[in-house]
Amino acid sequence: MAFNNTFNDKKRIFIKHKICRFCADSSLKIDYKDSKNLVVFTTERGKIIPRRISGNCAKHQRILALAIKRARNIALLPFTTAKIRMKEYREF
Repeated sequence: MAFNNTFNDKKRIFIKHKICRFCADSSLKIDYKDSKNLVVFTTERGKIIPRRISGNCAKHQRILALAIKRARNIALLPFTTAKIRMKEYREF
């Protein structure tokens, strides 16, 4: 009984790695007071976008998460959207 090795017949898949935009362009700075740039790194529900999706390096992702949390505390960014909050109030 012949064994056909189909593993070698598959084509290779090349994954394009994302580069950190803060490492690539040193003029970009992460600042908690700049809410327009921080909104890009949050979802429509207000969650922080993970590193594997945003393409940031670990160093800049930590700084970015801290800046988003600070902006939330001084009310520059919302914790959640109004639609989610209204749904939670109706459940009680």
